[in-house]
Amino acid sequence: MSSANQHNDFADDASDMTCCPNEPLVIVTGMSGAGRSRSLASLEDFGYFCVDNLPPAMIPQIAALAGIDNPHFCRIAVACDIRGGKLFESLLDVLDEPDFTTPYSLLFLDASDKVLLNRFKESRRRHPLENAHTNLKRAIEAERAILEPLRARANQVIDTSLLRASELRARIQTDFLGDVAASQISIIVSSFGFKYGIPTDADIVYDVRFLPNPYWDPDLRPLSGKDLKISQFVLGRSETQDFLEKWTDLLRTTIPHYIAEGKLSLNVAVGCTGGRHRSVVLSEETTKQLRADGYQASTIHRDILRDAQQHDY
Repeated sequence: MSSANQHNDFADDASDMTCCPNEPLVIVTGMSGAGRSRSLASLEDFGYFCVDNLPPAMIPQIAALAGIDNPHFCRIAVACDIRGGKLFESLLDVLDEPDFTTPYSLLFLDASDKVLLNRFKESRRRHPLENAHTNLKRAIEAERAILEPLRARANQVIDTSLLRASELRARIQTDFLGDVAASQISIIVSSFGFKYGIPTDADIVYDVRFLPNPYWDPDLRPLSGKDLKISQFVLGRSETQDFLEKWTDLLRTTIPHYIAEGKLSLNVAVGCTGGRHRSVVLSEETTKQLRADGYQASTIHRDILRDAQQHDY
């Protein structure tokens, strides 16, 4: 489909991500194999500017980015860990420097020795401290002793021994986004025509072809769902209002569960026969309701201009 056949309100409607109200800097550290990389990836998904395996001496320079007027750097996360060798040993010294005034949260990822042993064996990766003279068990014990002062200083300690990846992601989301989590999910409501196929990226699809079709009114046929007359035709019916009430209740019930699973974007597709009349009106109305509930919602009308001259909707 050419770009001329697509009406996209996303660029006009998208809102800026709300900056996290907590500390602008998160320092991620902890035991190797405890989920440090997954935690950093989750933070990146949630809008943090992330740097992995950063030498502690460079933290002040990276933290300074949080002070510039750029929403891309309003949340920064860095991972510092035993992989840094001698450079890593200076982490506490850097954080205790009088000139370092950036508010930060120190996140420590931990797991039991037994779990860490199994994870390294399953992944067949070498522990950073493991070598010809130090086996895996001793490497884990040595790392735990080195990191104990950091663990004691941590603002948050997450034990991942019994956590699945999705549960760790949800924990990160709860701890670092809190009440603004709902504003972080981006919802795109798309209208489409079934005659042109269901959108392949849709998470939720609903068919509104059960509603009366404006196409059968010769005066309304050339118009689209963006026109007031079509909107009044569709929304002015009791069956439409009954549907909208139950439809929005369904979305209000399910969206929080998508958020709890760590989903950052949700594509809701509403379809009619040709994607020009009913689905357009109901996509606009759905977006309006979602915005009223505090969600970032945008609308795309995929097929609104398809075959417009043929009036085949």
